[in-house]
Amino acid sequence: MYPSQYEASLTALAQARERNLAYEPPRMTAEEKETLLRTYHPDYKTDAFAALAVGKNKGDAVPHELCEMLHAHSRITPADVDLTAVMYDVDVLVIGGGGAGAAAAIEAKEAGASVMIVTKLRIGDANTMMAEGGIQAADKPGDSPAIHYLDAFGGGHFAAKPELLGKLVTEAPEAIRWLDRLGVEFDKAPDGTMITTHGGGTSRKRMHAAKDYSGAEIMRTLRDEVFNREIPVLDFTAAVELILDENGRAAGAVLQNMETKELLIARAKTVVLATGGAGRMHYQGFATSNHYGATADGLVLGYRAGASLLYADTLQYHPTGAAYPEQIFGALVTEKVRSLGAKLIGADGTVFMHPLETRDVSAAAIIRECTARKNGVETPSGCGVWLDTPMIELLGGAGTIEARIPAMMRMFGRFGIDIRVEPILVYPTLHYQNGGLDIDGTCMTTGVENLFAAGEVVGGIHGRNRLMGNSLLDIIVFGRSAGRNAAAAAQTVKPGALTLSHVEAFEAALSAEGIVSDAVSPKLLPNYTGRRSEI
Repeated sequence: MYPSQYEASLTALAQARERNLAYEPPRMTAEEKETLLRTYHPDYKTDAFAALAVGKNKGDAVPHELCEMLHAHSRITPADVDLTAVMYDVDVLVIGGGGAGAAAAIEAKEAGASVMIVTKLRIGDANTMMAEGGIQAADKPGDSPAIHYLDAFGGGHFAAKPELLGKLVTEAPEAIRWLDRLGVEFDKAPDGTMITTHGGGTSRKRMHAAKDYSGAEIMRTLRDEVFNREIPVLDFTAAVELILDENGRAAGAVLQNMETKELLIARAKTVVLATGGAGRMHYQGFATSNHYGATADGLVLGYRAGASLLYADTLQYHPTGAAYPEQIFGALVTEKVRSLGAKLIGADGTVFMHPLETRDVSAAAIIRECTARKNGVETPSGCGVWLDTPMIELLGGAGTIEARIPAMMRMFGRFGIDIRVEPILVYPTLHYQNGGLDIDGTCMTTGVENLFAAGEVVGGIHGRNRLMGNSLLDIIVFGRSAGRNAAAAAQTVKPGALTLSHVEAFEAALSAEGIVSDAVSPKLLPNYTGRRSEI
């Protein structure tokens, strides 16, 4: 059901399909990858970044859109907030209702702490829900956490914090077992063995999946567990500022009802930030695969309170976002499509790269195909390349697509495209926040005692690029760890007087640097009206 202008390109692709099936594209050399990235990857566009003027990372480059939020005014005036009017008082306050937040709350409750989740949308409205392809863990013969570490360390350009990446890979098998025990419906062979596949940049088949809605299945299970354990959840309630005590330790948050705008004070002995990513900031004008609330709130809250950022200049642009039709522009086309055998094809019908290079390399190669090589297919939103999904059925047999990636089949089927017999058009989409808050091995942030962080709000776990399946893994490993450690710390905490003096100090620092802005932060929700949001 493609427009007639695509007919010539589709004919060329169909005529070359058998040849493309048999062709094994060569892997790029390290030098070729580096040149490609520096020339075409968005992270290397120096004019897309600005230097921070204040805070722990003063002088560091961050995207212009994030810099505006970090240089913006607080949503509250500290003098107008009555911190004695405490409405909620818990041991552990978890900010964020995605996978990391849910995992943290479950483990904190398991450790005996009183815990509460606050989330600006509903629990489960998160990037976790939208993850598709799977979760990595080295739990099969011929694989090991050491090999997993090498794959991820190299894929992240050797920039990951070793202690964090080591924790990720060594605790991965137990994370899978924990999820399995909770009831996640992983794909399994008739004998009960989990089915695993390759992902981009992996040297072993270690991707565990639940069809192509792995994140939704994991989030369903975690959400049910939160409810079953009777953990309080405040939906549609955003954290608009962290509260510190007189000793500079995290001690709660100022909350805002998203409907009434009423401010609520939550006091806590420890706080876990699990606010997720930043796709809805639309860095460099990119479309995004992210959920509606992914607006970098945790970076703003943590940074203003005194926490450090790490690699905030690195984002992941997933190579295969939907480029057609317009209604799903930017929606994620899972890497699992390529794991099952589909290859990337230019407008002339030729394979132009190995289908399972790392995500940053793949994204840069597609951008190059559409720009310098002029071998992309024009779309209403710009350009795309073909992802030849019919190859999957030719390689795996009839019914493979419906059995292994049914959500993809349904998503395109709604618009009259049968991916079993027709290829799809893709282009990179803003997908993941590689950088974020700097943490130690206990998940405590660098700079603010008793402020923990987990999930996509954290930087350093994956380095400067992330491999498929390691994000669903990190929300479990670090979410659980943050919950346990926050609960343990809460046992010995005696909070001092509550204060928002850090907000006033940050405002004074902005003024001293001559920063003038009419923006407020955190952003909370994207604004698609063309006017500055008043949310």
